Amino acid sequence: MTRFLTALTLIALTGPVFAASYDRPIPQAQSATAELWFFLASVTLLAALLAVGWLVARK
Repeated sequence: MTRFLTALTLIALTGPVFAASYDRPIPQAQSATAELWFFLASVTLLAALLAVGWLVARK
C-alpha cells in the first residue's frame, strides 16, 4: 500500500510539468504622462541627493 501511495504522490507532483507553456508578456510603450512623472521623480531624487550632500559637507 505504501508503494502505491508513493507512486500516486509522484505522479500527482509531476502533473504541473505538463502544464501550458509560459507566454512572455510584450512590453508596452510608455505614455507621455509616465515619462513626465519619471522625469519629475528623477529631478526630485537628484535634488534630495544634493541637499544631503550639502548638509553632510557643512559638518
